[in-house]
Amino acid sequence: MTSSRRNFAKGIGFVSPWIIGFALFTIVPAGMSLYYSFCDYSIFQPPLFRGLENYRTLAHDPLFWKSLGNTMEYAAMALPVGLTLSLGVALLLNSGIRGLGLYRTMVFLPSLVPLAASAMIWLWIFNGQYGLLNAILRPILRGEAMRLILHLLAFMHVVTSDFAANPNPPTWLASRSWAMAALVLMSLWGIGYTVVIFLAALQDVPAELYEAAELDGAGAARRIWHVTIPSISPVIFFNLIMGIIGTMQVFAIPFIVTQGGPEHSTYFLSMYTFDSAFNPPPRMGYASALAWVQLLIVLVLTAIAFIGGRRLVHDRSR
Repeated sequence: MTSSRRNFAKGIGFVSPWIIGFALFTIVPAGMSLYYSFCDYSIFQPPLFRGLENYRTLAHDPLFWKSLGNTMEYAAMALPVGLTLSLGVALLLNSGIRGLGLYRTMVFLPSLVPLAASAMIWLWIFNGQYGLLNAILRPILRGEAMRLILHLLAFMHVVTSDFAANPNPPTWLASRSWAMAALVLMSLWGIGYTVVIFLAALQDVPAELYEAAELDGAGAARRIWHVTIPSISPVIFFNLIMGIIGTMQVFAIPFIVTQGGPEHSTYFLSMYTFDSAFNPPPRMGYASALAWVQLLIVLVLTAIAFIGGRRLVHDRSR
């Protein structure tokens, strides 16, 4: 055996545990899921092949379209807000302020809190009667200056006259109009990972680019727009892709906090997949079809992002 073949055999031997694990716990389950998506399978009985029946049912399922619409609405709000806030926080942390290590820790620490614990914290913060957020909002809404503003808004028909006369903060998670906004606010709790990635990219921007822009008379805002954003555009694109994947499969926080309510206003596609698979009567075949449709949607959105990013992402290596 030649030296190159021996080295190849040794390399395969070193990575074989990972290859075996990847095959057993990823490739094989994914293949089984794809097969089950074409079957009538309830876990307790052998799968019966039904062709495209699950997909035809899915296309006429109003709950599927409702959950998909909720997921897209959440992604459309949480993704841009999260990316913008993450970049803004990273820019502040990159400004050379004192106690940078402490602020980094404060921003990143919430990302380490388990999702179940975070959900319970936010459940009490957004409690309509006893929550901390409404305890802060009540005296603000009932202040004299706010009352004048509300009466002006009522005159302009922006708010109702009843609300202007007796303003109360929303019930948040119990309100169909505010529950989605509350979940978007909760998503901002975990921006620490994104902030750290942005901060690493910002520290890699050559200082001479800022110096040249400053000599040309560019102010702080123009330096950010014409130097910072193009220089870190690959990292922005990376965080965008990760954000698309994350928001399209959101599950844990809404599952714990709202259970999809009120009136299915926060019922997401991942939750419908879970309920189809494990709530009686279990429909594992239908759940598998939902999962593959969800994967297809993520791939389409990712492809659109790649196509749109060709002209917007600046590669400094070229």
